[in-house]
Amino acid sequence: MPEFPSANVVITGASSGIGQAIAETLARPGAMLVLAARNADALNAIAARCRDAGAQVTVIPTDVTDAAAVQNLAQQARVFAGTIDMWVSNAGVGAVGRFHEVPIRAHEQVVRTNLLGHMNDAHAVLPIFLDQRFGTFVNVISVGGFCAAPYAAAYSASKFGLRGFSEALRGELSGHPHIHICDVYPSFVDTPGISHGANYTGHRLSAPPPLLDARRVAAAIVNLLAHPKDTVMIGSTAWGGRLVHMLAPAMTARIMNRILTRYFATADAAATTDGNLFAPAADEGHIDGGLRSRPRSRGKRQTLAVLTVFMALGLTAFFRRISHASTSTRTPDSDASRETSAEDE
Repeated sequence: MPEFPSANVVITGASSGIGQAIAETLARPGAMLVLAARNADALNAIAARCRDAGAQVTVIPTDVTDAAAVQNLAQQARVFAGTIDMWVSNAGVGAVGRFHEVPIRAHEQVVRTNLLGHMNDAHAVLPIFLDQRFGTFVNVISVGGFCAAPYAAAYSASKFGLRGFSEALRGELSGHPHIHICDVYPSFVDTPGISHGANYTGHRLSAPPPLLDARRVAAAIVNLLAHPKDTVMIGSTAWGGRLVHMLAPAMTARIMNRILTRYFATADAAATTDGNLFAPAADEGHIDGGLRSRPRSRGKRQTLAVLTVFMALGLTAFFRRISHASTSTRTPDSDASRETSAEDE
């Protein structure tokens, strides 16, 4: 973990997973942390651990889909800390299932949380940043901001939209050199998000390896305090997925659909559930989702397999483009000139 300064940081979605990992990574003497999420009990348990590490912490239960509540969060955070060095916009939910089989209210709630919730965060804190003339806003997006995920259409829509939102904000704020909009794109992370999420497939959910430790993602986010960057990719599959989608987006989505369809055909049965879409998860917060408990050697083989697929897809798309470009160089004008030459002979 690189050294970083103690800071005043607001974290939404702090009740488990990446948000909890960020809070515990930041916790040290001199740090002032504002933890926000819907689950007050989970937040209080995490706050107690952070206080034990020397940080000053306040808990403000907040639903990021409520714009007025987020404005209140920002004002209370400023009163508590005086200034806000970083705001980590991390709240997120998911709903898995074929688009037409998922209730439309579930799709709407995913977009409200994952896109409008982050917009509410930015709308509340940017005036504070502009007033104090500095600050870092971090959007935790995921590789889903580049690669569409079949069976998670609303999630994909929200993450693609969030990437565009961040790019627009960076443009607007380009005249403020000490205000930063940073996007973080981790690949699949082992958090309780899978077990907490809505499931309309009728089958048990899991996540494809290799899975990142949420603490690694937290360390990368905390590092943005001292070294802000526009874009941070975390994990080999995040880089591979971004490259392959750039070269062959349609092919990527088709292959993902085949993989997921085959998985659900053999996965154990599970009850349909709204998960934490409309109410917070009942359990106390945890960083880990328990999905990485596989033998290391098997994990390495799976990692290699995923990377091999990405490389194969990328190379296929690359050579297809080269082939298309070479055939398109035969323009009507060049064909006509060759015919004229033949007639002259």
